[in-house]
Parts: sequence; C-alpha cells; structure tokens
Amino acid sequence: MREFGRFASALLIVAAPGVAAAQAPDIDALGAREAVRAICTGRFSSAALVQAYLDRIRARPELNAFITLDEAQVLRAARSSDAERKERGTCLPLNGVPIVVKDNIHVAGLPSTAGTPALKDFRPSRDAPVVARLRAAGAIVLGKTNMHELAFGISGYNTAFKTGPEFGVRNAYDATRMAGGSSSGTGAAIGARMAPAGLGTDTGGSVRIPCALNGCVGLRPTAGRYPQAGIAPISHTRDTAGPMARAMTDIELIDRVIAGGAPVRAADLKKVRLGVVKAFHENLDDDTKAALEAATQKMLAAGITMVEVEMPTLAELNRSVGFPVALYEAYDDMVAYLKRYGTGVDIEQLAAAIATPDVKGTYQGLVLPRKLPGPNDTVVDARPAYDAAIATARPALRQLYADTFANHKLDALVFPTVPRVAAAANPDSSSLANFVTFIQNTDPGSNAGIPGLTLPIGLGATSRLPIGIELDGPVGSDRQLIAIGLALERLFGPLPPPAR
Repeated sequence: MREFGRFASALLIVAAPGVAAAQAPDIDALGAREAVRAICTGRFSSAALVQAYLDRIRARPELNAFITLDEAQVLRAARSSDAERKERGTCLPLNGVPIVVKDNIHVAGLPSTAGTPALKDFRPSRDAPVVARLRAAGAIVLGKTNMHELAFGISGYNTAFKTGPEFGVRNAYDATRMAGGSSSGTGAAIGARMAPAGLGTDTGGSVRIPCALNGCVGLRPTAGRYPQAGIAPISHTRDTAGPMARAMTDIELIDRVIAGGAPVRAADLKKVRLGVVKAFHENLDDDTKAALEAATQKMLAAGITMVEVEMPTLAELNRSVGFPVALYEAYDDMVAYLKRYGTGVDIEQLAAAIATPDVKGTYQGLVLPRKLPGPNDTVVDARPAYDAAIATARPALRQLYADTFANHKLDALVFPTVPRVAAAANPDSSSLANFVTFIQNTDPGSNAGIPGLTLPIGLGATSRLPIGIELDGPVGSDRQLIAIGLALERLFGPLPPPAR
C-alpha cells in the first residue's frame, strides 16, 4: 500500500498483472447498478472493472483525488469477489463494485487521516458502520479520498496531501478549478469516472457542493438516518455521512443498503409540488441562472407544480444556528473522537500539525479557545450563542421548515445547489467570502437536519462546468426525495463525461 502525502509528486502505482486490457468496461457510461448487472451476468469481472478504474486514476494524478490507494489489495479483493460469486451462485446488491470513501470515514486497516497530517498514521481496526454495510452488500473499497482538511471548508484546497504538481483537489471537468468540499476527492473521483459511487460527509453542504461542481448526484440524509460511528466529526448535531454517485439509481441502491427499506420507484412528476424561495435564487452567475431557467421550464412542462413561498426569518435563524453549533461542538466532539478510537494524538497536537492556513486559523482562533466571530473583528465566548441555538433558534428553524412544507403542501423546496460554477483552485478559493457564497443554499437545511438531494442539470453554456439543482424535503422524506430525483434525472438527462 502507498500513502500519497505532501512530499509525493506523482502516483506511484505498480500495474497489476493478470487483467487483460480487452476486458476493461466503458467506465465513462457506467454506474454502480449497471456494473453489478454486468458482473453478475458475466459481461466482465470485478477484477476487470477495478483495473479500468485504477487505469483512470493513474491517468489523472493532477486531480489530487486520493490520499490512500492500495492497488494490490483492491485487485485481490476483486478477484476474491469474482471467485466467491461463482461459488455462491448468487449476486449481492453491490457485488464486486468498487467505491471510494472520504478519508474521515473509517475503513479497517487503511489510514484515516481526515485530510490532516497528525492522523496520517492512524489506522482504525474496524470499518465505520456505513462502510461495513456497503461491504456486506459486496462493495469493494477502491481507496480513501482527499478532502478539505478536517472537513472545515468548501474548496478542497488541502496543502497536506497531493498526487499532482499543485495543491488542492481539482475539478473533474477543469483541473484549474476547485472540486468543492469538503468531500472533494469523492466528488472529483466520481465526476472523472474514477469510481461509480462513494461516500462523503456533510455538515453544511460537504456532499452536495462537490457533487454539484463535479456533476454527480449526492444525498444528505435526514440527520440520524445513517450511523455516525467511525467518522471524524465536526458537529454531532449537524454531521451525517451521505452517498455520492454517477446516477440516481445508485443513490437509491446505496441508501437502501445503508438504511433499509424496499426499492424506490420514480415519482409521477405530475403529482409533485415544489416550493421556490427567492433567497435561494440570489447571487447566481450567468451560467447557473441560464441552466436553472432551462431546468425550470422542463419541470413545468413535465407537469410539476411550482409555488413561490416566503420564509422571512430563514436567514436570521440560520445565522443563529450555523457557526454557533458547528464551532462549539467541534472541540468536544473531536476530543471525544480522538480518545475513543485510540488515535494517539490529542486535540492540541492535532491543531498544531494542521497544514492548510484557513483551517489552522479556524482551529487556533475559534475552535480551541471556544470562541465565535464577533463585531469589528473581535471574538466572543461561544457557549451563550450555542445554548441559545440549541434551545431556541434550531427548534424555530426546524419549525419554520415544517410549517412551510405543510402550509403549502410541498414535497420539497427546489433551488440551485450552489449559486456559481466552480471557482479557481488556489488559496483564495478557501476565503471566507467564497465559503459564505458556496454554502448559501446548502447550509439552512443542514442546520435544520432535513434531507437534501443534488443532481446535475447540465454544463454551463460558457464555462462548460457542471451545475446542480437541489431538493430539500421534510424530515424523514429521504425516500420521497429519491423518488423525485429518479424522475428528474430522466427529465434532465445525463451529463457528458469530462473531455480526456
């Protein structure tokens, strides 16, 4: 196994013998569900599929998508999967399909760095439950993906780990642009067809933002729907793991494997009622505005009812919840995580080794001293604002969403996932201004604990970069969101793969 850190300048992967190039599937057009069918009907083997993805990874080191990649082990697992399937005579739901896992989610025996140097030698002995359930269904972990350091950002500009010549996880469609964050590597890998699906985590948009920017589908489930054990935290109130994939059918399958339930069928769009809140449609660039208008016309033509609704206290309530909860809980939750899993470091050592300037500033200035930004570049004690958020503001925010859905009989709110296409990949992509802009639409639903689903609607007319649309639904409406997403994906059609 090789770990790829700040001193690595290229992927040093040794090609494995015994897999003929002629067996390689067309991974540009392949999703996880189609891959399972092909493996189970003998069109190609899991080993051939894994080799095809490894070849693609080797061809795109400049994306900095991976931190840890164990080619020999992955190919052994694929060959074992092929042999076990033949012996068993039946197929598992994800039989032999490779997935990628964000590097703050435990995979037994592999480093779990959370994108930060202090944890580069931490190797958990057990899978996180979300990973264990996918592996029990037949999935193979292809590798651990790069991320915004400690999940504290939306750009993926991480200076601790890289495989290409420049820092920062890069966009699958344009390597000069950011991949988004914090599940940056998973988004870039799926967008670049290095894997059909994977796992990320989402605190304020970290599954949905990279999927929107890289052209994949991502689900932030209702808070508490997925188990959170074995995942490096920011906030136990706001954090959740979430699936990311090429296609809605793969999101449906992965969600069912993790959370249970019967298969979900596509919704009848003529029975779908979506709300439009003006605040979610502000600050759009020209490409996003044009793509959203085209998508809206398609939805109306398909029979969807779209209703303008107002949420006048949304911004104020969201401000009262977002930073106070995340920044206050980050200290206690990380202290407990480091101790519980025997990482061998404490929070002071963790903070001292942080490589990325924006994250180091956040930890040193806010997380460790338990502070929040105050007026005129001051800081204030975080505890009073946190207590008020938990006791008053967050319940009020959740009630605002519940009332909005109920009073207008809405299945979901609909809006552009992010207001702009991917920004340039450089240290400025991690600026506070960029952070605030890119979480504009994903943050409120995160703070309310409701589910959110993003799917691509096209490439920007000028930028040729992916643009996503999001559906936020009532608490517990994950399966209904998936049903609507399945129907919308058929309406919008697939994105073309990145040029190679």
